Amino acid sequence: MSVAMQDTAIRTGRAVRVLIYLFLLLFALFYLLPLYVMLVNSVKPLSEITGGGMMALPEVWTIEPWLKAWSTAQIGVEPTGLKPYFWNSISMVVPAVAISTILGALNGYVLTKWRFRYDTILFGLMLFACFIPFQIVLIPMAAVLGFLGLAGTASGLVLVHVVYGIGFSTLYFRNYYAVFPTELVRAAQIDGASFFKIFWRILLPSSGPIAVVCIIWQFTNIWNDFLFGASFASGDGAPMTVALNNLVQSSTGVKEYNVHFAGAILAALPTLLVYIVAGRYFVRGLMAGSVKG
Repeated sequence: MSVAMQDTAIRTGRAVRVLIYLFLLLFALFYLLPLYVMLVNSVKPLSEITGGGMMALPEVWTIEPWLKAWSTAQIGVEPTGLKPYFWNSISMVVPAVAISTILGALNGYVLTKWRFRYDTILFGLMLFACFIPFQIVLIPMAAVLGFLGLAGTASGLVLVHVVYGIGFSTLYFRNYYAVFPTELVRAAQIDGASFFKIFWRILLPSSGPIAVVCIIWQFTNIWNDFLFGASFASGDGAPMTVALNNLVQSSTGVKEYNVHFAGAILAALPTLLVYIVAGRYFVRGLMAGSVKG
């Protein structure tokens, strides 16, 4: 190949890469446009939104909508804000994520290193549970919570999300442990290590990547859930997503769009921070799980 042809090929390759990058940038801008609208309008006075449109930058910057959404917005009758419901979601998400992750790790350990009859059938049933629509379990779950005396409580929501999350967490850990050296487990058994000692000392310390995947997945699903929160919690025990819906629906007369945007960002902020801080670990964990699975 001549030098001229090589130069032409290099220039063509660069032009193609530039077009690809521009195309991806266009998609990224389109994807981020709703976030821009929310951020810009959450720091505007309401008069600028109703009079000047939603795309323009603020003429007067204010954090009053954020303060109002957090602590003084009108929800129902009592003057309150999203703050108490934010802590409701935290108190629900943390134990639900922790319990479902630990149980998923134990299930993955048992299904790969302590094989028993019909274990594949059991795993198939747990995997099938991942694809059951939420709406199907509403009435049976409500009956169970009523029987246990947990209806309308944060503890009831924790139980619901733990039960619904076990299938996913078991899938993650089972695939991750599938090719973990069984010889290490057998050697520990010969040395007299117990079931839980093998789990805590050998398997769990090596489970960091897949644990991060499971935690992020569960945190995102539970925090963003609205259906279970609206169905099984009420009043002061409602999670953040239900409170945000009440905030928007409670506005009478002129809609306070700036407060609504600020409340939506506050509701989405925890999951956004989780992905910003641990996003790269999430991708690494998925890759590790795919290799080991």
